[in-house]
Amino acid sequence: MLILILGLLIFLGIHSVQIVAPQWRKAKIAEWGEGKWKGLYSVVAAIGFILIVWGFSLARPTAPFLYEPPVWMKHITLSLMVFSFIFLAISQMPAGRMKSRIRHPMLVAVKIWALAHLLANGDLASLILFLSVLAWAVWDRIAVKRRERAEGAAVIASGPVINDVLAIGVGLVLYALFVWKLHEWLIGVSLL
Repeated sequence: MLILILGLLIFLGIHSVQIVAPQWRKAKIAEWGEGKWKGLYSVVAAIGFILIVWGFSLARPTAPFLYEPPVWMKHITLSLMVFSFIFLAISQMPAGRMKSRIRHPMLVAVKIWALAHLLANGDLASLILFLSVLAWAVWDRIAVKRRERAEGAAVIASGPVINDVLAIGVGLVLYALFVWKLHEWLIGVSLL
């Protein structure tokens, strides 16, 4: 469990720098340049992510079960994940109408992902992972709203509706691939 917690601290910690130390972050970018900052940020995030995956795979088989979710919760999880994949795709693709309205689709995707997985998993390792990520995403969204109020919200130009259609299509294809085999291959748990 220690490796999982260390990974979460590193991964969520680097993702929290803009929340807890925005001026320090700006100073480092000015001092080092954006490329060097992004490089360090990426390396630290990757180390944290690897530790999370490794720590979760070590902790989950022996983690005590705090509750056993009913089977119908797993169906809700599968349904919620459709939206998580769609919002993830919207966040990564050129803006359509939805991206400008949702404003922070990546955070929405992360919150849905974490909540959905909390509904389907009752072991301690899962609770630590998904509650930590959900709490961080809520905290980050609150921080983003405060920052936007103080500095003014960045305007996301609305793009053509075709970008929304493409993002929804990409999200649905990714979802289908995860349900079909990718979740089993990457996570070790079959969804079918």
